Amino acid sequence: MGSSRRILGTLGLLSCLVLSANVPVAGAAAPPGKRPPLVKEAPRVPFTQRYQAVQHGGLVRASNSSIGCRREQTPQAEPCAAINKGAAGTNGDFEMFYDEVDKDPDTYNSTRAELKVPQGAKVSYARLYWGGNLRVGEQKPPEDNGRVLVAEPGGAYKEVLADTVIGHHSDDRGDAYQASADVTPLVRKGGAGMWTVAQLNIAMGHSDMGAWGGWTLVTAYEHPQEPVRRVSIRDGFEPLAAGAGEAAGETVEIAGLDAAPGASGRAGVVAYDGDRGTLGDSLTVTADSGRRIYLSDAENPFNDVMNSTITEFGHPSFVRQPEHMNNLGYDADVFDLSPALSAGARSLTFGFTGESQGQFLGVLFVQTDARR
Repeated sequence: MGSSRRILGTLGLLSCLVLSANVPVAGAAAPPGKRPPLVKEAPRVPFTQRYQAVQHGGLVRASNSSIGCRREQTPQAEPCAAINKGAAGTNGDFEMFYDEVDKDPDTYNSTRAELKVPQGAKVSYARLYWGGNLRVGEQKPPEDNGRVLVAEPGGAYKEVLADTVIGHHSDDRGDAYQASADVTPLVRKGGAGMWTVAQLNIAMGHSDMGAWGGWTLVTAYEHPQEPVRRVSIRDGFEPLAAGAGEAAGETVEIAGLDAAPGASGRAGVVAYDGDRGTLGDSLTVTADSGRRIYLSDAENPFNDVMNSTITEFGHPSFVRQPEHMNNLGYDADVFDLSPALSAGARSLTFGFTGESQGQFLGVLFVQTDARR
């Protein structure tokens, strides 16, 4: 988002998709003149529970942005090489261009990331989320929002289609969306390794609004040698309005926990259009209506927590191709929840506030130790 940008209105999403057993491979297009059937769109979809379980095991995720910096466009912009290494900067200061790692002339963007399912684990649920801005220097057709190509480690592309509500908001400054899909059968088959996602519908070029977009694959697994944990995946698509303050922020509650004092836990967040170096956004958690704690780490300061990073406890935790440190509008971070669980917890309330120019919240996934 550019330095002058403000977010107006609302954008919503929550999308779910069951992958059928006969998913077509890449290149198996719809008949000429026809697109895949569209699912319903909505300007806002509140956060709801997508998956929850108590089991020996946990949650892992793979994630990457799909577009990056190609050329500086404003006098104050840092060089693209510095941005890729983590310098502060906003996507509205650059000409943005697709990342392409598969060398396939039939795809216009493709990125990879490692999914670290432990050896011997069984995948119990997997969901792919993707989204971006459709209007920058070009205009992309929204009819393609609910479609991406996915390749498991060592495999060929398969078409994945969203089959429930897609959040899609368009106004005179931007055109943004998020979609998602249940890909459990595909991840059970493909397992650990480098996953590739291509053909994510995002616009490239330059404008004050800025180009942004990316994907995250969240996976719950069972493993008999790991502790009993409660895992929860919640999603939606909510705007965190420009300069809203806490009263206009978003809260998400996860109830029914049984975390003992001193339990361990982690919380993952997917957010869109947050800028590295633009302050005001925060993530807090409150256990059982007790003391509120700010979640932050070395790469995600408490007042700039949605700052275009893909980290776990403040560090890279899996291989990505490419591996930009500033992802210019795409966040997929995992934070340590242990400080909020020091006295145990029956429920956790997460609070999100927007930076001075706002952003969008898409996914919250949480793992906590459960009593044996």
